[in-house]
Amino acid sequence: MSSSTAPGGRTTSRTGPAEARSVEDAAAAITPLLERGRALAMPVLRAAVEGLAAPMDSVASYHFGWIDAHGRPSAADGGKAVRPALALASTEAVGARPEAGIPGAVAVELVHNFSLLHDDLMDGDEQRRHRDTVWRVHGPAQAILVGDALFTLANEILLEPGTPETGRAARRMTAATRKLIDGQAQDMAYEHRERVTVAECLEMEGNKTGALLACATSIGAVLGGADEHTADALEAYGFHLGLAFQAVDDLLGVWGDPEATGKQTWSDLRQRKKSLPVVAALASGTGSADKLAELMAADSRKSQRESGDFDEAEFASRAALIEEAGGRDMTLEVAHDQHRKAVDALHGLDMPQTVRDQLVAFADFVVVRQR
Repeated sequence: MSSSTAPGGRTTSRTGPAEARSVEDAAAAITPLLERGRALAMPVLRAAVEGLAAPMDSVASYHFGWIDAHGRPSAADGGKAVRPALALASTEAVGARPEAGIPGAVAVELVHNFSLLHDDLMDGDEQRRHRDTVWRVHGPAQAILVGDALFTLANEILLEPGTPETGRAARRMTAATRKLIDGQAQDMAYEHRERVTVAECLEMEGNKTGALLACATSIGAVLGGADEHTADALEAYGFHLGLAFQAVDDLLGVWGDPEATGKQTWSDLRQRKKSLPVVAALASGTGSADKLAELMAADSRKSQRESGDFDEAEFASRAALIEEAGGRDMTLEVAHDQHRKAVDALHGLDMPQTVRDQLVAFADFVVVRQR
């Protein structure tokens, strides 16, 4: 694993397994699929969002990066659209045309962004994709309303064709959304507990991130006429992909370069998140774990504002203790293990080799990404 020094003197590391391709190679391998996903799904998504009642249409358009805070057209980063790309790839995996998966691709992207709008407000995140979050610009009430609207819109779009396949797909999306909400509730509850086990943390992350990615990688297949066995195997791929994704996200939440992530330095530490590196460090039984526990116990008695006023050295000292206690290495091991399980889930599935290669490339990209 190679490392580099980020702005401000912090050290960041490539987080992928040694056998995985480089960041550049992985990004290049999936770029055509991401571009195809945006080309097919984004016009449908945009038309649906722009059909919302005012002012929700403009608030949602701001969230997606299509306009700025003053309503002017914007070329802001609207996200990688990973979930739509995976939904369309899963449609092709079962021999159907990608167009058959468009309702699923749009629906999962809407559900994902419903969760982002609510999560940003609940977590107090002020920045997303290098811009102020919706609640900061338009207020908490609009963030809640627009999130609700996107969730409802997702169901409308998915069910509109009225076929047996859309019913099956809707059941998977509804179950995934329930798990996503369960995961957010667990995440919030864990912030107020002194100790969380590694198993509890992984369960929470499986719900919060793994469930929707699992849905994305099976919903297109279902719309394409896949049997349950095939859909379940693709869902397993997506679930493990989601856990790998979240493990890397947890690493970036402590050690990520804010210029790449679009978030503040030490963002998860500022929010007192019981992310996997923190939980693993506290469970290590080391002297560093004891020191970290003492600091975090003292932090819990401070207000969020007081913690937010810590200087960089205080956050850096906590990050150093997490690393000394093994939290960083353990989280990296989880990312590697979940990467392997995701790829293994594809074994035995009959699909075009080009689609298999794309799904493996996605797994590689997830563990080497820097943002």
